[in-house]
Amino acid sequence: MWKAKLEGKPLPARTVTSGVGFTLSRPAYGGCVLGIDPSLRGTGLALIEFTPNRGPVLLHCQTVKIAARRPMVEALGEIHQAVVKLLLGREVRHVAIEGTIYVQNFQTAQIMGAARGAAIAAVALRNLPVFEYAPLRVKQAVVGAGRASKEQMARTVMGVLGHGRTLAFDEADAAGVALCHAYTWRE
Repeated sequence: MWKAKLEGKPLPARTVTSGVGFTLSRPAYGGCVLGIDPSLRGTGLALIEFTPNRGPVLLHCQTVKIAARRPMVEALGEIHQAVVKLLLGREVRHVAIEGTIYVQNFQTAQIMGAARGAAIAAVALRNLPVFEYAPLRVKQAVVGAGRASKEQMARTVMGVLGHGRTLAFDEADAAGVALCHAYTWRE
């Protein structure tokens, strides 16, 4: 598949080996996916279009950066507004969001949950389906290693998307969540 992508040829339908001697074929994902990497001070957003027989195209990416001196309520409002603005006028089929990671600090878990909630609320107002993926699953699907570093993730995402500009880590993670969804989603 990589060879076909690099040569600019149409990508074949994905095949999955069942492990018992036969292969299942399923159509490639088609449509736009909004990937979200939630964080109170740096939420990553990436909108990727997937067209069967063609590689994914990055339509938009951004990091919603919020200064630490700003109150949490304002930060949550800004995250919500950024997601609403990104969805306006776009035909998004699915939204993929990175799940919460295990944290030992209760307050950190609450803050992360609030940031996720602000993004999900914006999506819910559009009645779009939301799919959640654990960080290890995202890295496994995109990089091939669940313990990949942020640098590995960013390099792989930029290679898959053929994107010339270096993506910020939050943007690369958001794009990775969208890629994971398209690679693993089944109807």
